[in-house]
Amino acid sequence: MEEKVRLSDIASELGLSTAAVSYVLHGKTGMVSERTAIRVRRALEERGYLPRAAEVLLAENPAKIVGVIINSHEKYEAHVLEDAFIASALNALSAETARRGLQMMVKTVNDLDEIVSFATMWNLEGMVLIGFCGADYKHLRERVRIPFAVYDACGVMAERVCAVNIDDRHGGFQVGEYFHLCGHSRALCLSDNDTDMDLERWKGFREGFGCGAEFMMIPLVKEERMVFYREKLPQIRSFTAVFAVSDIYAVDLIHFLQSSGVDIPGEISVAGFDDTPLCGMVYPSLTSVRQDTGERAKTALDAIAKIRAGEIVEPIITLSTSLVIRDSTKNR
Repeated sequence: MEEKVRLSDIASELGLSTAAVSYVLHGKTGMVSERTAIRVRRALEERGYLPRAAEVLLAENPAKIVGVIINSHEKYEAHVLEDAFIASALNALSAETARRGLQMMVKTVNDLDEIVSFATMWNLEGMVLIGFCGADYKHLRERVRIPFAVYDACGVMAERVCAVNIDDRHGGFQVGEYFHLCGHSRALCLSDNDTDMDLERWKGFREGFGCGAEFMMIPLVKEERMVFYREKLPQIRSFTAVFAVSDIYAVDLIHFLQSSGVDIPGEISVAGFDDTPLCGMVYPSLTSVRQDTGERAKTALDAIAKIRAGEIVEPIITLSTSLVIRDSTKNR
């Protein structure tokens, strides 16, 4: 029987104290240098070390585990799991992992070190990462060997990582084209940034609408956003159609405009993106771009299984979107 790996053994091999290895294992990387942290993580993974708590849980529940890691970005204001898009994605992933006889473990993180510690702590089949950038994935691939798939990856990708994206540009195009066909002459796109997938949505919107499409950057924090809308209300009312790059921004805008005496869609048509359950929770119901969360979950887990089996996977898989027209928009 193979002798059990002890924390002290790994510390001895690396010429470190057991305390230093323990710091890294439990995410206290500020107590050691970055170089030491990297050495320890590699050794922990190579030796297959699992802490006692993890071993007990795995012994009691031998089911295979998929980790779902979500970036707790400041825009979520400490409510990341309550976000409609995140909740919809988790719901689909939960159903798909259950269908495959897998268990799903969810973790929110603020930096990559937490992901490395998590991956080392648990004997995972793979991970699905949501809300990070391409450069993050490349850096993470160098430190974590288990397979993972990512949602909405833009920029630099790494080997043996599959990005499961949606056609953001075409989604934006569909909204722009629809507004144009409805007879709108001036339309506004709202986003909290002009990079990555939001940039693609704006580009597509502008292509679909043509002349008369404009862009407005809005604050991340809701309270600041409402102040911003009050200041910009005359400018916003000069448009007859608004495309928000997410449903939450679209719903926030509808509530603000209605409280300011603006009729939706009589005065301004509003459309969002993602087709989350929020669309049916606002009056009038929200026109939005739909992405198939079930297909996305299936594609991500398929990619993880293929990487684990040593098969080659496409580095980027792009899924289609479709426009769902509801009561928040109308013809001019």
